[in-house]
Amino acid sequence: MKKKINFCKICCYSDTHPLGLVINNNGVCTGCKIHQEKFEINWSDKYEKLKKIIKQYKSNKNIYDCIVPVSGGLDSYYIVEQVTKLGLKPLLVNYNKYFNTPLGIKNLSHLKTIFDLDLLTLNVNPNSIKKISKFTLVNYGNIYWHIIAGQTVFPIKIAIKYKIPLIIWGAHQGVEQVGMYSHHNEVEMSRFYRKNHDLFGVEAENLIENSNSINEEDIYEFLYPDDHTINKIGIRGIYLSNYIKWDPKSQHELMIKKYRYNTKKFSRTFDTYDHVDCVNYMNLHDLLKLVKHGYSKVTDHVTREIRHKRLNKYSGLNLIKKYEKGRVENLDLFCKWLNIEQDGLDYIIDSFRNNIFWKRIDINKWKFNGLSKLNSAKKDKKIKINFMINNKQNKNIKNYITIGKGWP
Repeated sequence: MKKKINFCKICCYSDTHPLGLVINNNGVCTGCKIHQEKFEINWSDKYEKLKKIIKQYKSNKNIYDCIVPVSGGLDSYYIVEQVTKLGLKPLLVNYNKYFNTPLGIKNLSHLKTIFDLDLLTLNVNPNSIKKISKFTLVNYGNIYWHIIAGQTVFPIKIAIKYKIPLIIWGAHQGVEQVGMYSHHNEVEMSRFYRKNHDLFGVEAENLIENSNSINEEDIYEFLYPDDHTINKIGIRGIYLSNYIKWDPKSQHELMIKKYRYNTKKFSRTFDTYDHVDCVNYMNLHDLLKLVKHGYSKVTDHVTREIRHKRLNKYSGLNLIKKYEKGRVENLDLFCKWLNIEQDGLDYIIDSFRNNIFWKRIDINKWKFNGLSKLNSAKKDKKIKINFMINNKQNKNIKNYITIGKGWP
């Protein structure tokens, strides 16, 4: 247990961040320090460097120049637009997360249509997904393992199959959140980062135990290819955020205006742009994050906006306190999908409550003393921040929208 939690004086992160974050003697975290590079870098020079990199991958032999992983949310529209502006013909790939919203399916379908591109979607056997989800929920308090694992390995496997060496991603989470690397490092996709940070050290092979029914067939699509095969094709994955000044809010609003990207209002954050494609990300997944780490996605959104100078810390903390304990929707739908009782889910959630941030008051009652309550900021003028909403909400989602082999 940490006896003292240190907070960055600029943003709302602490040194308990699960990705690892260091606060210097001046009280500034590595995430804020690296973010400052965005205002100092000559991005025109960076873009010219990007063009030189991709020039060697433009192919006259293969119909596709590169692979771009996409979804019905996040930065997919912006990434695809930038890739096509560079004169590349990408093959789009998507991992079916099975927690799809109607809005996400609409966004994904519209994306491939307006850019007139081919899209491959991986539909893993849903019975395997349920076995894996139940195991990772009970053992790690994580329902998103299969999604992160699938999203990060499917593009590699397609690159090998079609012999397309270049994969283009959007932003590097470690750089954007905690300043794990400098933009000047121009870090690329790696097996090491995927395992230790995306998957928190849990590879597909670790899921097979004598005590469960998960077998090799269930984990096959999540196994990362060996280094020899990857090196033989020459596969590399680059991040556009190392070469383009990355600003998700501005980018999304441009995509809304140009391509009618659909947004959604959430009960647990003010951001209406991210993760509109998933029923569970801003609900159960976000609750588990709060339970384990003492903060939720709204803290990520607030920190990002503070760093882009659209919020101050005082306004940010007020937003966090407003949203972080917001209503968690569609738990009944998840229980039905996984065939578990609500009481059972509650028991599992409670088993992961971090006693640094939670104190049991009664059998089913907890007192929250999370990072937002431990953090402080000098009282300042409140700043309002606006996010666009361009879609009528369907709050009564009765089922996940499934595609491919997705009925169970």
